[in-house]
Amino acid sequence: MSRDAEADMKEVELNELEPEKQPMNAASGAAVTAVPAGGAEKNGLMKVKAADDEAEAAAKFTGLSKEELLRVAGSAGWVRARWALLLLFWLGWLGMLAGAVAIIVRAPRCRELPPQSWWHRGALYRVGDLRAFQRPAAGDLAGLKGYLDYLSTLKVKGLVLGPIHKSQKDDINGTDLEQIDPTLGSKEDFDSLLQAARKKSIRVILDLTPNYRGQNSWFHPTQIDVVAAKMKDALSFWLQAGVDGFQVRDVENLMKASSFLAEWQNITKNFSEDRLLIAGTESSDLQRILSLLELTKDLLLTSSYLSGSGFTGEDVKFLVTQYLNVTDHRWCSWSLSQARLLTSVVPAHLLRLYQLLLFTLPGTPVFSYGDEIGLQAAGLPGQPVKAPVMLWDESSLLNTSGPVSSNMSVKGQGEDPHSLLFLFRRLSDRRGEERSLLHGDFHALSSGPGIFSYIRQWDQNERFLVVLNFENVDQPARLRASSLPASADLLLSTQPGREEGASLQLERLKLEPYEGLLLRFPYVA
Repeated sequence: MSRDAEADMKEVELNELEPEKQPMNAASGAAVTAVPAGGAEKNGLMKVKAADDEAEAAAKFTGLSKEELLRVAGSAGWVRARWALLLLFWLGWLGMLAGAVAIIVRAPRCRELPPQSWWHRGALYRVGDLRAFQRPAAGDLAGLKGYLDYLSTLKVKGLVLGPIHKSQKDDINGTDLEQIDPTLGSKEDFDSLLQAARKKSIRVILDLTPNYRGQNSWFHPTQIDVVAAKMKDALSFWLQAGVDGFQVRDVENLMKASSFLAEWQNITKNFSEDRLLIAGTESSDLQRILSLLELTKDLLLTSSYLSGSGFTGEDVKFLVTQYLNVTDHRWCSWSLSQARLLTSVVPAHLLRLYQLLLFTLPGTPVFSYGDEIGLQAAGLPGQPVKAPVMLWDESSLLNTSGPVSSNMSVKGQGEDPHSLLFLFRRLSDRRGEERSLLHGDFHALSSGPGIFSYIRQWDQNERFLVVLNFENVDQPARLRASSLPASADLLLSTQPGREEGASLQLERLKLEPYEGLLLRFPYVA
């Protein structure tokens, strides 16, 4: 065999294997020729002729060259295909854009939230007598700091404090509105209380009623100019000290009350829009109340207006709707008096109803200390009513007169999920969380005799339905309103026994004696 032929052959070493185990070195279908070197086998070695390298390379696909790709891409068919795909892309994009615009245009617009200050967001809590509110061994400003944690559990937004200024009964010269009564503490104690309250998001409103120990809270009418000058100086002084607002009571005894209230409110608002003025009156006459409000804006007025009812569903509905209508739904406050306890006005069996009512009406609820546990006013027959001792625990019971038990105290009620205190906390917490209860619209409903019902709603937020039975018998609600759904979920009842979260059929809704219900249902476009 020639030298060139031998170069075209590949030498493969073959061991002495069985034929089926010998490797194949040719492609499928290729002819394999075994030629013994020198015409014979040489030590078990054979020479096998493989496919040419050029043929093997030709069998592999290397793709199109750049010139070929450009030539194909420029063909008429591919040009039309690219334009068709591009057109489909932009048509799809424009279709999605048009759909999004249509959804935005047709969707109901969100209602703009009204501006809100801190007194819009929760209840106010009055502590008029520091000694009665605190434990017998305490009774001063320094001791009051220890009760701020308790106020935080009530979710109240403001503490209405005092009066605490130095005052001699019916003596205008012995009254100093800028000095704290030394028996209650010092200015440093007050500053410390302010800082501690702020850390717990509780604002402090100072009662500056001048002659709070005398017969006329505003002294003799001939002294009004002196009183007015003292008030202006005191307002500026305490605003600089960091007070968040002021309360003045018995303004029905103040000459030119509406003018002075407007002037004092201007002082507080010029200092900061975040400052509050509260006026109190024992009057329940609507015209008298409106006259006090005529020159002021954002003034909160506590009065005995609601206590003038006969405590029936019809009476309460009339008073509430009348007040909201004549005040043009301005922001208001709700209470049963300017300073007294709920129990001094409301029958005991209606306390739960009134807690639910005050927390769900549009406005700021205002309570006195002890209202959350149903504290009873203290006083002997024929004697002036004294500020009752707050019932904190068993030790407080020793300082009270009359029959009391441990379940009337804060400690006792705090452990009972069916207590008045537990209901107060739940309502206060719920009011602060829901927009419909914070600043929602109010709609009174037609309902059965003895029933007062209404809806609170805001924009597209969840709606709340309040149903109150003022009668001592079971009453069908008989709610009539086209906006009501067939059913609503029960949030809470003032009476034990109902399953919270249960869906109640409104057409068949029936209330127990003196029962109040808070229900909710979703917004439907």
